[in-house]
Amino acid sequence: MIKVGKSINESVKNLINGEIVCIPTETVYGLGVNALDQKAVAKVFKLKKRPYFDPLICHTNSIEKVKLFVKNFPRKAEILAKNFWPGPLTILLEKKNIIPDITTSKLKTVGFRIPDNKLTLSILEKIDFPIAAPSANPFGYISPTLPKHILDMFKNDISYVLDDGGCNIGIESTIVGFEDKKTLVYRVGGITIEKLESIIGEVEIFKKNTKLPISSGMLKNHYSPKKDLIVGEIQSLIKKYINKKIGIMSFNKYYKGIDLKNQIILSKNLNLEQASRNLYKSLHLLDNMNVDIILTSLLPNHGIGKSINDRIIKASKKNEL
Repeated sequence: MIKVGKSINESVKNLINGEIVCIPTETVYGLGVNALDQKAVAKVFKLKKRPYFDPLICHTNSIEKVKLFVKNFPRKAEILAKNFWPGPLTILLEKKNIIPDITTSKLKTVGFRIPDNKLTLSILEKIDFPIAAPSANPFGYISPTLPKHILDMFKNDISYVLDDGGCNIGIESTIVGFEDKKTLVYRVGGITIEKLESIIGEVEIFKKNTKLPISSGMLKNHYSPKKDLIVGEIQSLIKKYINKKIGIMSFNKYYKGIDLKNQIILSKNLNLEQASRNLYKSLHLLDNMNVDIILTSLLPNHGIGKSINDRIIKASKKNEL
């Protein structure tokens, strides 16, 4: 039985002892371990069934601490950090050798962020090592935004779940790096492109084909429910799959002919931030309903809507747009 509670001291003790502690953040819950402890990091890869080529993000509580673990902290990184930390922004930086290769999948860079969660920041203030914390779910499955999600997915191997209720943003951090004087976005997320550009100027979405991911969240398929998630115009999809038991995740409306208990609305008042907060929670609910398939559509493609759409497309079995 996994222990759940609000004890900072128990969380710190378990992390120091090389155990896995689920930490809350404003994005999603993470499987936290000492990022410098190779054995502890290996436990996370094993528990998640995560491929070793997919690097982990490290978390700490100050820019000064980040600088202890990286070779340099560019001016642009400083500007972004001062504007968006604590917050859902991960910055890729050249790592020092103190960060083991297993944590970064042998990459020369490491992703760092300062999470915007008081409980987790309280832990980070009490330890002198960063916490590596990928999302607390089996690899490729829906990310968790509630402790219940974690308890539904794992039965043991986690020493403690630090409970802080639901996550405020509900999707993962935006990941940025720097190359040839450009600011590159490797994953869209909780900080929108518009917000980045208002601070740093033009940014570029990374689109090169690479055999291996440069950061978390770059794989083509991710965040997926076990039920097939199909993206398109929902009314047309209902007609096409009428012989199936249908679940629906829509932005703001219900659809006739489908049982209301099998439909979830992300935001009745068309609020993209609320939709972001409800996205993974809704997918978890639908995946556990008595339905064969889940139908959904893309949201308005601006602001955090871009990040939501990225997650929907990566989670989908079919894109019928």
